[in-house]
Amino acid sequence: MSAVAEAGGSMLASAAARADIGLDGLAASGVLILVAVLISLWRKLDLERSLLWAATRALVQLLIVGWALQLVVGPDDPLFWSGLWLVFMLLFAAWTTSQRAAGVPHVLALSLLAYALSGLVTLGVLFGFQVYEFEGRTIVPLAGIVVGNSLAATVLVSRQLLVAATEQRDVIEGRLALGLSAADAFQPHLRQALRTALVPQIETTKAVGIVALPGAMVGLILAGVDPADAVKVQISVMYLVLGSVATTTTVMSIGISRELFSPAQQLRRFRSD
Repeated sequence: MSAVAEAGGSMLASAAARADIGLDGLAASGVLILVAVLISLWRKLDLERSLLWAATRALVQLLIVGWALQLVVGPDDPLFWSGLWLVFMLLFAAWTTSQRAAGVPHVLALSLLAYALSGLVTLGVLFGFQVYEFEGRTIVPLAGIVVGNSLAATVLVSRQLLVAATEQRDVIEGRLALGLSAADAFQPHLRQALRTALVPQIETTKAVGIVALPGAMVGLILAGVDPADAVKVQISVMYLVLGSVATTTTVMSIGISRELFSPAQQLRRFRSD
C-alpha cells in the first residue's frame, strides 16, 4: 500500500471517530439557512422558498446517499454494489448533460462516453499506481469527484461548440470553401471552447490553499486529521479533478465537432439556427 493510501486509511478511521456532530449540531447549523432566509426577506429578494427547498432537498438527498453508502464503504462489501453505483452515476450524469445542453447532436451518447473514458483514465492512474486501495470506500467517492466536477465543464463546452457552429456559420463555411477540411475549419472554435471550459478549473487549482481551502481538506481537518496528511489527500484530489475535467471536455469536444459536419464535410444545420 502506498503512503497516501496508508494515510488515507488512518484519516478515515480518525474521521469516523471524531466527525459525529450529532443531531443538535446538525440542527444548529440549520440556523445559517434561517440567516439566508432573513436576508432574502430584508432585501426583498423573493428567494425564501428556493432557499428552504434547496436546504431540505440537500438534507434528504444526503441522508439517502449516506444510508446507501453503507452498502459499499465496508471493507467486506462486494464490489458489485460499487459497480452498480458507478453505472447509475454515469447514466444520470449523461442524462443531466443532455438536458442542460439540449440541441447538441448525440449529446447523451457522447457525454456517457466522455465520462466513462475520463473515469477510466483518472481512476486507472490512482488505482494503477496504488495511490488508493481498490475498494468500495475509495471507488465510489473518487468516481463521484470525477463525474461531479466534470459535469459543469462538459455542459459548458457542449454549449460553446453549438453556439460557435450556429453563430459562426459564415466564417466556418468560408474556410471550407477555401479548401480546408472540416477539422481544420472548426479547429479555432474547438480550441476556444476547450479553453473556456478549462480555464475556471485551472484558476481554481492555482488559487487553492491561498484564496480558498478546499472542502475535502477542511472536512478532514475538522474531523481531527493532521493537516499535513489532509493536504496530501487534497492534492491528489485536485489533480484528479483537473485531469478528469481536461479528459472529459476533450473527448466531448472532439466527438461533438465530428457530429457537427456531414460525411461530405458540410456543416450541418441545427434547430437553434
